Amino acid sequence: MELPPVNLKAILLVHWLLTTWGCIVFSGPYAWANFTILALGVWAVAQRDSIDAISMFLSGLVVTIFLDIIQISIFYPRENLTDTGRFGAGMAILSLILKPLSCCLVYHMYRERGGELLLHVGFLGPSEERSAYQTIDSPEGPNDPFAGPESRGQTTQGY
Repeated sequence: MELPPVNLKAILLVHWLLTTWGCIVFSGPYAWANFTILALGVWAVAQRDSIDAISMFLSGLVVTIFLDIIQISIFYPRENLTDTGRFGAGMAILSLILKPLSCCLVYHMYRERGGELLLHVGFLGPSEERSAYQTIDSPEGPNDPFAGPESRGQTTQGY
C-alpha cells in the first residue's frame, strides 16, 4: 500500500496544536511526554538526512501512544467537566487517535531516509557486525591524540 506524501512539518503542526489544546485538561506528564517527542520531531525536520532523528521521533510517537492511553484513562475528569474541559479532553483523544496514522507516515519517511525494513530495538534485533573493530588485546593500541610524538615512536628535532 502506497502512502501519500505528507510533510513532516504538517504532522508536527497538527500534533503540536492538539497537544497544546489537550494540555487544557491534561498537564504535567502528558505535556512533558508529548512536547518532548515533538522536539524530536523538530530535530527530524532540521536533520533531513538523519536516520537517528526520524527513528527516535518514530519510537517516541509509539511510546506516547501507550503513555497517552494511561494518562487519559487515569486523569480524565469525570465530574464538573466544563465545555472547555470537554474540548481539551477531546483534542487529547483526537491526538491519540491520529498517532497511529502519524506513525505509519513517519515510518514511510524513515524508510525513504534509508532505514531498514524492520526496526531493531535493543536486544531484540540482530547484533551489529563488529569485524571491522579493533580488539582490546590487539598488539597495536589506538593512537592517543594527547600523547607526545615520543610516545608514538617519533623523534623531535630542535627541542
